[in-house]
Amino acid sequence: MQEDTQVHVGLDLRPGTLTLTHSGKDFAAYHAMVEFASVHAKPWVAQEVKFSAKGPDGKSVALTMDLLNDACDGPRAGIPAAVWKVVALAATSAGDVGITYAAPGRAC
Repeated sequence: MQEDTQVHVGLDLRPGTLTLTHSGKDFAAYHAMVEFASVHAKPWVAQEVKFSAKGPDGKSVALTMDLLNDACDGPRAGIPAAVWKVVALAATSAGDVGITYAAPGRAC
């Protein structure tokens, strides 16, 4: 059995500070929920970010971004730098629960 400790950190984003593009449409993100995990007391990794956003039609949508590559041993290629900044901000916000985190330098 694998011991997996998870922490979810939510952030309210200032309107207009982050635009996500999906299927050619722009979505204005207003909330992010970052999931961190530590398996067997290893260093914390960010697994995914769930964004709440408003679409061009004004309706709210949820967009999920997996941060780990398919082998789960490093970051997924192509994640925008702005998303890593959201993850780093969430990690800083969660520092009081023992999360120490450094954004990856390069994708695997």
